[in-house]
Amino acid sequence: MTAFAVETSGLTKRFGRQVAVDAVDLAVPRGAVYGFLGPNGSGKTTTIRMLLGLVRPTAGRRALLGVPVPEGSARVLPRVGALVEGPAFHPYLSGRDNLRRLDAADLSADPATATARVGTALERVGLAAAAGKRYRAYSLGMRQRLALAAALLAPRELLLLDEPTNGLDPQGTREVRALVTALAAEGATVLLSTHLLSEVEQVCSHVGVMHRGRLVAQATLDELRSEAVARARVETTRPDDAARVLRELGLSDVDTGDGEATGVLGGVAPEKVVAALVHGGVPVRGFGVLTRDLEDLFVSLTGEGFDVSG
Repeated sequence: MTAFAVETSGLTKRFGRQVAVDAVDLAVPRGAVYGFLGPNGSGKTTTIRMLLGLVRPTAGRRALLGVPVPEGSARVLPRVGALVEGPAFHPYLSGRDNLRRLDAADLSADPATATARVGTALERVGLAAAAGKRYRAYSLGMRQRLALAAALLAPRELLLLDEPTNGLDPQGTREVRALVTALAAEGATVLLSTHLLSEVEQVCSHVGVMHRGRLVAQATLDELRSEAVARARVETTRPDDAARVLRELGLSDVDTGDGEATGVLGGVAPEKVVAALVHGGVPVRGFGVLTRDLEDLFVSLTGEGFDVSG
């Protein structure tokens, strides 16, 4: 059994002269909650559609749960649940009846337990009370919930969720995050496409960052956090002298400004910096350690901001 639930090599998609996805090498470990992060239009949805066989790649290979796609799609896709942008349901049917139709189309599902499966799926996404309403009367958030329920009609080893909190209120967003965490605890692998940094920080174990069709970073969340360097900041009337002391201590990227000097600490302890400044006769009005957070790191990778709300 391969160690990866999702694996691609050189996955590429061109639309005419436009390169939407450019030689992406995804490696999503089994059991991970993988945050597929990037600004809107960075190629996340096109990548997911290629994984599911909905879009034919221009080049490259892909595999789900160790099974090559599209060669083994019939074998592996029943083990995969997906929510891709723009879920389609029959507008004149209720939420419950829409799920019943989808469940009936699954030849591996036992018809005798269909009612229980549909009810459980609706309960998990918080739609039990609105199950009898027609789909055309559903809000955007309710439609997202129903699409999630459709992905959960049967036990899934892998879930590919494209912006699952789109249109949800804060309470609904929290519920979806809790659901993703529960699914991972049950043993499922989740690839969560999002542009919300808060979703990644709260539920993901691994991260892939897309920018203009390229995968510019891929690591565990802890590994990415470790790259967030800490800078020492000294408030002083003699910034040039302070900068000299910082360089002598081995701090890198030392800079001066109006009444301050800064530098990357590296392995130097902050208290050692303060002691050296005082010993060197540098008047210290204030001292602090500034740590670059994940948002700063992602902006440095992509040159674009992320929506950190939600």
